[in-house]
Amino acid sequence: MSSHYLDRFFRPGSIALVGASDEPGSVGAQVLENLQQAGFAGTLLAVNPSHRQIGDLPCVASVLDLPETPDLAIISIPARAIPQVIDQCGQAGIRAAVLLAPDLAEGDQSSSLNHIEALRLARLHGIRLIGPDWAGLLRPSSGLVASFGTAMAQPGPLALISQSGALSGAILDWAPTRGIGFSTVVSLGETTDVDVDEILDYLALDPQTRSILLYLERINDARGFLSGLRAAARLKPVIVMKSGRAPTEICPSRSHARALIDPDKAFDAAIARAGAVRVPNMTQLLSSALLLAGGRRLAGDRIAVLANGHGPGRIAGDVIDRRHLSLAPLKETTRQALRLRVPRSHSVANPVDMPCEVAPGDYAACLDDCLRDKGVNGAIAIFTPQSRIEAAETAQKVTDVANTSQKPVLACWMGGDAVEPARRHFSASHFPSYGTPENAVEALAALSRYRRSQALLAQLANAPGDLESPDIQAASSIVDKALRAGLDRLTPEQAKAVLQAFRIPVTPTYVARSRAEACEQARSLGFPVALKINSAAIIRKLAAGGVHLNLVDEDAVTQAWDDIMQAMAQRYPGVATDGCSVEPMHTPRNGHEVMLGVARDAVFGPVIGFGAGGSMVEAIRDIAVSLPPLNDFLARDLVRRTRLSRYLDDGEGLPLAALEQVLLQLSDLVCSLPSVTDIDINPMIVDHGTAIAVDARIHISPAKVDTGYGHMAIMPYPANLAREVELRDGSVVLLRPIRPEDADMEAAFVRSLSPRSRYLRFMEHMSELSTSMLVRFTQIDYDREMALVALAPGDGGEELTQVGVSRYIINPDGNSCEFGLVVSDDWQGRGLGRALMEALMHCAQQRGLSRIEGQVLAANQGMLALMQRLDFIRRPDPDDDSMVLVERTLTAETATNMT
Repeated sequence: MSSHYLDRFFRPGSIALVGASDEPGSVGAQVLENLQQAGFAGTLLAVNPSHRQIGDLPCVASVLDLPETPDLAIISIPARAIPQVIDQCGQAGIRAAVLLAPDLAEGDQSSSLNHIEALRLARLHGIRLIGPDWAGLLRPSSGLVASFGTAMAQPGPLALISQSGALSGAILDWAPTRGIGFSTVVSLGETTDVDVDEILDYLALDPQTRSILLYLERINDARGFLSGLRAAARLKPVIVMKSGRAPTEICPSRSHARALIDPDKAFDAAIARAGAVRVPNMTQLLSSALLLAGGRRLAGDRIAVLANGHGPGRIAGDVIDRRHLSLAPLKETTRQALRLRVPRSHSVANPVDMPCEVAPGDYAACLDDCLRDKGVNGAIAIFTPQSRIEAAETAQKVTDVANTSQKPVLACWMGGDAVEPARRHFSASHFPSYGTPENAVEALAALSRYRRSQALLAQLANAPGDLESPDIQAASSIVDKALRAGLDRLTPEQAKAVLQAFRIPVTPTYVARSRAEACEQARSLGFPVALKINSAAIIRKLAAGGVHLNLVDEDAVTQAWDDIMQAMAQRYPGVATDGCSVEPMHTPRNGHEVMLGVARDAVFGPVIGFGAGGSMVEAIRDIAVSLPPLNDFLARDLVRRTRLSRYLDDGEGLPLAALEQVLLQLSDLVCSLPSVTDIDINPMIVDHGTAIAVDARIHISPAKVDTGYGHMAIMPYPANLAREVELRDGSVVLLRPIRPEDADMEAAFVRSLSPRSRYLRFMEHMSELSTSMLVRFTQIDYDREMALVALAPGDGGEELTQVGVSRYIINPDGNSCEFGLVVSDDWQGRGLGRALMEALMHCAQQRGLSRIEGQVLAANQGMLALMQRLDFIRRPDPDDDSMVLVERTLTAETATNMT
């Protein structure tokens, strides 16, 4: 249980090549040649019924005839024969296979049937599959080249996961000329088994990989993808490129939110929330990965630009502004230091304009002056070739200075042959260098996005209920009633009632079904009022003539009623209407119109948008988006990413605070009501400390998933699982799911354990958790794993300290989980271990898991006794005499008993 199930792919000790051949030009011959030339260190077995010997390799007719069971099968045969070979692999005990058969995914009926049958047989036998694709799988350091491409990767720190074999081949052919090497290359092609999320999960802990490149064309499982991406991005940089930015077709949208929140914006929001960085092209994919793998990070967005020429520095400054970075204002002491080397005819403001023929030492000294400025977070050093200045010498001195600072420095040596020696120096030194100011700024912008995405990754948002408790039952009742009536949209009155149930302020709405009733409602509300057609079938009411505003008396209300009914009869004959809604005009003197919206993305589920509101919302298109659930930090970030936010700040932060509160309530709404697909709150009027929804639309559809948070891509923090437990000796502990901010507490807990307790838990001698282990233990995905910490008052009696933890992680089968448990030495023997295990099993059963299993050292008699009391079945570990395997079936009845 301690090894990763994908080790068979990435660390095989033996490989069977099915379809091995010595026929020149054949797929089997090329794959065999690749493996032999790469120097695969394990056992290589050949399978082909037409051969008895291939070179020095003996060859058998079938995998059933192999002298040993290989860790991995590489299958390079025609599509029609693959199902039979998969079945034979299952009978032979092979549990991992790479399919190098692009014709299996060509899309014709025969190939599709073969693909479906191969997958069925693989699942029947428990075989995991990668492919079909021609680029396959490469691990250069171990000589594993499961590919029939001719490009060979050099060992290096980058990992590449691609859904395009053609792109993988192009990168592999291009990379050696730039001195770029790879730890892993996986080309998934049309894979329907091992997917991106599983590869990411493996590479997250791969010591050979320092940065991950990801090329995507589609996402099969949003929650699984984000889970794997978040796991990897917590430990190392992940850079993502996705094709398909342009929409395939343009069609009218039923809501402003859906028109503004397109699939590409939803993907951007998902990538940022997962802690990764998205780039637009292949050049930035590789350059950003290398830059982030180097380890230097931007602490802020203030950049210093130095150039031995006015024009290039100004160009860099312009791009910096467009990429939401800023030119750092240099301190007076910095400018004075620069003036010692820069003539008064040149500017020492930022960008620093040095003479064209500045001496290499002076250039480096100016860079050093800027890097010492605490207001500078990073720098771009630009060089243009001159007749009397040595480009390579300047490059050497710049790298020497840059290597003394923790701030990122990027070189931009412009030109051709004159600067080629300098570029070779940068390449040999693994120093980031670019040919144009634009590319250098784009690389720094990627560093900035990485900093922001890592901040978003660290955020947890609780399940609904943190704020003033919403009336979820009342809102659900309104939605369910509308669904039973066959409606796909709530009336304005119903929509506002749902918002009110989640404590979102709204203007009152009353429905009038006659001219006289409209006048009566207007008198009751007080003038001026607004009159709007009340119909779920009419979406854009203003454009249809269905909205009249600022009606100051009964005559105006009467005329507006007649005009609306006439317009509806002309434009929408036969469409059902239910009178008009009468609402008070809400026009505070300093009010701003904003829009809050929700659109249901086909991949990532609900996406929340915020931006400028009003009738011109789709023309202005000032909107920022984020995936729910939100917390204070995420709501604030969402608001401040719009151009509008600078006009909303009154100096005291009151309008912004009111908006953030409403966004949190809107997040609760979409988390709690899976049948809600689209929401337009437009306009919402924001004034000094208040935010009130004036108009609202809510679209609904029967939920495909009505339990938990299955409609969402990100699982909320399960705060509802926290509870106090009384132990046998009367002491009380708090059990709750672990949080990222528990890292220091978790580290202190492990340090406090006795050496024996640490060994029994981790099965190795260790004094404390490594940084990567600490991240993995405290920053978890609650959808696929759970960790419950036990907290009790410390020696001081006030601050809670950790005294135990139980955790599970779901196995690849999706039906079972593996657990871990450790209790502080001082708290053993009080019943805490049982309490933690019972709570954990309850969580696992509620998650839908049917079995929990673990691996216990035979010497750990206390744990084995606890397992017996909890009705676990024990059996010897066939692979290790020192271990005992324990497992138990989870049922609804056992979960009830543990509650």
